[in-house]
Amino acid sequence: MLIRRRTFLKTASLAAASLYLPRFLQAHARPAALPNRGKVLVVVQLSGGNDGLNTVVPIGNDIYYRERPRIAIKAAHALPLTAEAALHPALAGLKRLYDDGHLAVLHNVGYPNPDRSHFRSMDIWHSASPASEYWHTGWIGRYLDAHCPSKPCQAPALELGDAISLALKGQQRKGIALREPAELYAAIRSAYFAEYAAAAPVAPSDTPLAYLQKTMADAIASAEYIFKKSGVKPSTANYPDTPLGRQLRTVASLILGEADTVVYYLSLGSFDTHINQPMQHQRLLSQLDAALAAFAADLKAQGRWSDVLVMTFSEFGRRVSQNASGGTDHGTANLMFFLGGALRRPGLLNALPDLNDLDQGDLKFTTDFRQAYATVLERWLETHSQPILGQAFELLDFL
Repeated sequence: MLIRRRTFLKTASLAAASLYLPRFLQAHARPAALPNRGKVLVVVQLSGGNDGLNTVVPIGNDIYYRERPRIAIKAAHALPLTAEAALHPALAGLKRLYDDGHLAVLHNVGYPNPDRSHFRSMDIWHSASPASEYWHTGWIGRYLDAHCPSKPCQAPALELGDAISLALKGQQRKGIALREPAELYAAIRSAYFAEYAAAAPVAPSDTPLAYLQKTMADAIASAEYIFKKSGVKPSTANYPDTPLGRQLRTVASLILGEADTVVYYLSLGSFDTHINQPMQHQRLLSQLDAALAAFAADLKAQGRWSDVLVMTFSEFGRRVSQNASGGTDHGTANLMFFLGGALRRPGLLNALPDLNDLDQGDLKFTTDFRQAYATVLERWLETHSQPILGQAFELLDFL
């Protein structure tokens, strides 16, 4: 029976797990572990451009209420952090983490010459490139290149989803995309893959087929490892039955199973709230809050919360003024959340957005997002950030 090309490519792209290595795969070295000193980074991408002003609400600012008469969060409903700032009422779990000293908020994050295209701005955040340059590798991918130069590492970065984002693509190494470890295990055991693996010869080096076989060998060994680690100590905590909740349960199980994975990458969206923003924003923030609160409680109960740093970001914020459709349009600067049990400085890290000083109706950035990346690389992942980011950036003090 011949293998359909589409079926083979789909099977290979799944990077599914296996309990055996076929003949051609045995020609390649098994992955090594990436020394991570037990620290884990969980990145949550808020796709679509989250409205930062309605996430951390400037409840003491009259301009905010004047410019958003229909969609502003009333001070009486918000969850107070300080006399001037409060969380959206859907973020009760994050409020408890804030009160416990496990949440830090960084305002006015952006980059020079901002782009309001979803695709281009997300590429800039993924690659950490200047707005005027197009880079084809991601900041996490380049971290993998730096730490796995001679041989692949053991599942160092995982994206919970159908495809790998640019952020996890390096020149030589990249992360692995999966929806669920058991699904990978089932896919690799398919008859199509087994037939190809049994028949394929070891390709000569420096050929396209050799590169494909090496890529498959790396992925299969890592995926088998992921499947085994996910079953060592699966989480039994109560997570919300949402895509993000299920993904974070998988992440928790891998952390509790002592997987060597250093970076987990997840996404939630869409936050592109041009029309009737209040209900959509409430729904998405509720999902984010419930999943992160369950994840934090689970790892706290297992004594691992201080080993984890959660970082959220969005490709841009929204404009200060509401639009005619009860929503907000693409803006520029935004906020980032950092959650974990080992924050050096929790709370509000810098000033709230200055609504008296706008750039044609948009917030002005005061902190380059690459400062946050550099801080995470240097102080959490314990690596030199300049070779990865292309230049040195001033570090922040939350870690």
